[in-house]
Amino acid sequence: MGADTSGQANKGTNAVLVAAGAGTALSGCMLLPLIILIILVGAIVIFIIYVFFFPLVIICDIFGCGGGDGSATGDSDQVAEAFGGDGRGELYEASVPAEFREHIKKAGAECTQIGPIVIASQIQRESMFNEKLVGPDGAEGISQLPPDKFDEFGEDEDDNDETSALDAADSITAQGKYLCSLAEDIDALAANNEVKGDRLDLTLAAYHVGLDAVRQAKGVPDHSGAQSYVYGVRSSFAVYSGTVKVPEGSAYPTISSLPLDSINPSPTGGQ
Repeated sequence: MGADTSGQANKGTNAVLVAAGAGTALSGCMLLPLIILIILVGAIVIFIIYVFFFPLVIICDIFGCGGGDGSATGDSDQVAEAFGGDGRGELYEASVPAEFREHIKKAGAECTQIGPIVIASQIQRESMFNEKLVGPDGAEGISQLPPDKFDEFGEDEDDNDETSALDAADSITAQGKYLCSLAEDIDALAANNEVKGDRLDLTLAAYHVGLDAVRQAKGVPDHSGAQSYVYGVRSSFAVYSGTVKVPEGSAYPTISSLPLDSINPSPTGGQ
């Protein structure tokens, strides 16, 4: 009787261990998708942070952030001044790829409210100069205009008998025209006291989230990433104005050269 009791106890113990093992395995299987999701989200967040702060990283690298030797002309006060400026000064041509320079300068001369520094900085924020980028929201090209806005403002800028958002010349031209149209709308709203704030900030926010959102918020909305978008564009002013000169041989990377290059870090609205 004692032996039988011991055997039953052993069987019971084994059954408990098997059940525990199975439960652990099942729990692990159930947690695996969650773990993968956490890793993926983390990678995306890191990538977005990298893209958003990249201009500041370059500035920090050049000036040393208080600890480096500093290889550029200018200082932190000049960088701050450029950040808060209107972006209507001369473009520091060495800061942009040669094939885009004339298009950026022309787009920046489309109206008095928008300058070439703004155009270049916005391109950096939108596509990192990847003229073939197709965003998940349907926006295309180097300037990432929403399709309906490109249809409205796009034209065959380089006379190749084709108007395409994936053509940098056409895209940058449409960007300039759209920004100027928004700037005029913002001027009218500001004159009627319907919106308040820096007019360039309001224009950039309208490009990102749409004019209606800016009108409803009576300024730069504190949601939908509008404020971070404006900050992201302004963070490149120091580079494209020449306040910070990127050392020779350095250049902003394109999205295609970065990991997770299928992710568009700056979805646009502008509807």
